[in-house]
Amino acid sequence: MNPDVLKAEGVCKSYGKKEVLHDLDLTIQPGKIYGLIGRNGAGKTTLLGILTAQNTLDSGTVTYGGQPVWENQAALDHICFSRELQPTLFTGPNNLKVKHYLKSAAIYYPNWDQEYADQLLAGFKLEPKKKICQLSKGQMSMVTILIALASRAPITILDEPAAGLDVVMRERFYQLLLEDYAQTNRTFIVSTHIIEEAASVFEQVIILDEGRILENSPTEDLIGQFHYISGREDIVDQVCRGLEVLSVQQMGRHKTAAVRGGGVKLEAALSADVDVSPMNLQNVFVALCGHGDAQ
Repeated sequence: MNPDVLKAEGVCKSYGKKEVLHDLDLTIQPGKIYGLIGRNGAGKTTLLGILTAQNTLDSGTVTYGGQPVWENQAALDHICFSRELQPTLFTGPNNLKVKHYLKSAAIYYPNWDQEYADQLLAGFKLEPKKKICQLSKGQMSMVTILIALASRAPITILDEPAAGLDVVMRERFYQLLLEDYAQTNRTFIVSTHIIEEAASVFEQVIILDEGRILENSPTEDLIGQFHYISGREDIVDQVCRGLEVLSVQQMGRHKTAAVRGGGVKLEAALSADVDVSPMNLQNVFVALCGHGDAQ
């Protein structure tokens, strides 16, 4: 057992009568950037909370280096889950200041890099004395990102870190992420709905659908299995035989099929009178998780 492996086995979680995670197995290998994608309600945040002992599970186990993460500070010292900040708390406005969050993080995370935190604070133009309730959504995301990066935790998890960021800051975030990864080779898990601009950053992609892991694969390998085949309906139907057809769009006699498969069958399609084009990660996600819904 690699001492840095985070592993979930047989994890089930329900809220009332609704089962959110169904007998889920997941292994997070060290030294990779993972992308976690799924539709709203798929169970992403619940899963991340369970992996980091911030949420309970009904059954199953979560271990880091073979040891349980639940109530195990030795394991949790290696894991950072930087969650989206909220402008309100149960008691009213979130009056905690940015500096309070950073001070707490410096105490909690044993690998905390104060110099890096100060550098990011200045780079993001965040005011330490400002209350969380006074921050914009983008600024709250910057605090989340700052804590995650400066934690220097071997496993660092960010839930929707790009929420509220404009396109310039999203690009800056992914640049910082890649720079940090190149320097430290630590493991990142990034959950996001903004799939396509993040796809090039993800070395491995996890697709969660209705509480189950559909895919946990190297991103390029996964995307390479999917294509669009378009052309005259009868020819498309002929070349798609033997391939897994995930979705179909039709206009008159022209048909476009999203397919999964390769080898001889795909080679036949390439030589037929049809167009074969690649799919990007967002296309693949919609084909796998759309369930016929309009996207």
